[in-house]
Amino acid sequence: MADSGNSKAREVKVVLLGDTGVGKSSLVLRFVTNNFRPYSESTIGASFMSKMIVVNDTPIKYQIWDTAGQEKQSLTTLKNWVKELKQLGPDNIVIAIAGNKSDLEEKREVPASQARAYAEEIGALFIETSAKEDTNVSDLFIQISQALPTASTESNALPEIVDPYGGGKKKSGGCC
Repeated sequence: MADSGNSKAREVKVVLLGDTGVGKSSLVLRFVTNNFRPYSESTIGASFMSKMIVVNDTPIKYQIWDTAGQEKQSLTTLKNWVKELKQLGPDNIVIAIAGNKSDLEEKREVPASQARAYAEEIGALFIETSAKEDTNVSDLFIQISQALPTASTESNALPEIVDPYGGGKKKSGGCC
C-alpha cells in the first residue's frame, strides 16, 4: 500500500457506524494521519476525511464519513443497522465489521468468535483492530477495497462501503 496521485482513482465512500465510544474517530484518524489521540471529543453530527492509497496497482480514494454514535449496545445495534442496510442499501454494498480496541482484551463485551460468526452469517468482512496500537487498521481498508465489485460489474453509482463499527468492544477511558 502506498499513497498515490488522483489519476483515474477509484472513489470509495466509507461510512463508519457504531455506538458511542467504540473508536470510530480514532480509527479514521489512525488510517488517514497515522496519529492516535487517547482522549478525544465525541463526534457531533458527522466528520469527513479522505485518503488516497494504492491496492493491487489500483489507486483508491477513500471518502470516509465518521458519524456520531448514540447507543452503547454494540452487537444489538449492529444487527439493526445491518438489517436496514440490507433493505435500503445498494445491492453491491460491502459491509465490514471492525472489532476495535483489541488492545483492551480484559474489557471485551462480545467474544471475537461471536462477532466473526455473525459476520459470516451476513456475508460481511470481520477484522479486529486497535487504533491505539495501529493493529490491522490499514488491513481493514485494504480488505474493503479487495471486496469491492469490479468496475465492469458495478453500476454508475458510487459504491457504498459501510463499516458498522463496534463489533464487540466496550468503551474505555475517554476514547471515542
